[in-house]
Amino acid sequence: MTGTEQLENLYSAMEETAGLLDITPSRDKVWPILKAYEEFLEEAVVAFRVATRDTSDLDCRFTAFPQGFDPYARAVERGLIEKTDHPVGGLLAELEDRFPVLCHGADFGLVGGFKKTWTFLPVTNLQKVSDLAEFPSMTSSLAENFDFYARYGLEDKLSMVGIDYPSRTVNVYFLGADPKCYQPDTVRAMLRDIGLPEPSEKMLQHAQKSGGIYTTLSWDSPKIHRITFASLLPDFRDLPARFDVEPRIDKFSQNVGITYDAGGKGLGLYNVASYSGGEYFKLQTYYQISKSSVEGKALLGPGAAAATGGAK
Repeated sequence: MTGTEQLENLYSAMEETAGLLDITPSRDKVWPILKAYEEFLEEAVVAFRVATRDTSDLDCRFTAFPQGFDPYARAVERGLIEKTDHPVGGLLAELEDRFPVLCHGADFGLVGGFKKTWTFLPVTNLQKVSDLAEFPSMTSSLAENFDFYARYGLEDKLSMVGIDYPSRTVNVYFLGADPKCYQPDTVRAMLRDIGLPEPSEKMLQHAQKSGGIYTTLSWDSPKIHRITFASLLPDFRDLPARFDVEPRIDKFSQNVGITYDAGGKGLGLYNVASYSGGEYFKLQTYYQISKSSVEGKALLGPGAAAATGGAK
């Protein structure tokens, strides 16, 4: 099979998956992205994710780009996104230079095009929030909320950093948190501390099954904008019983392809987020997972890593 045939097969899978949500991918946006990262795609983790807050697009993410490769620089070089002088454009290079990076990833919408990068840190060598806060390009809001992270024992549990270039936001991910962080009283306290609405009972139930936590910050506000609890979802067909979902999301959950690990467990992520406007969830399924990714766990995401024993 030629490289072009492999890309065509992947694009066809994107079309089929997006069709479950009545979304039509933009080939003009997607194909240049596939070509930009073509050399890594055979061994990459390929996942699809939909968020109920905005169902107008389906995100695709590639992970397991090697240390030393900058997916943002490649995106700029190939014209997938415009180069910016904003600090958001310098953060990934600083992560590569200052932290023990495991690998990187990229995220794009099948309609909207290139959006994000991800930098994974070794689960055996988690980093400190205080160190990340000192990066020249990092938003000052991370340091301004240091007491929050320290209060809940997250200061030295940093496992991954996600950078959203169009929205100029950054996600900081944590593994190995104290189990108390997932209990109802603590979840309520967390949300209260950062000025978010009282959590629903369904969110509290989900948090107790989670294996990872992440928060979202920006360069334009001192506040933590969002907190998310992530976990594995072995069977997507259980989704409607957990949350009230619109018909398209129900159709997606009932029909999307699921990748299984060697033990027969379905590999998917189910994240519930709280923000100033309320709650929403994100559903992620895997189209392709390499053997090294399953063994490494962290490459699948914070919920998968913890739930499958990746966090130490």
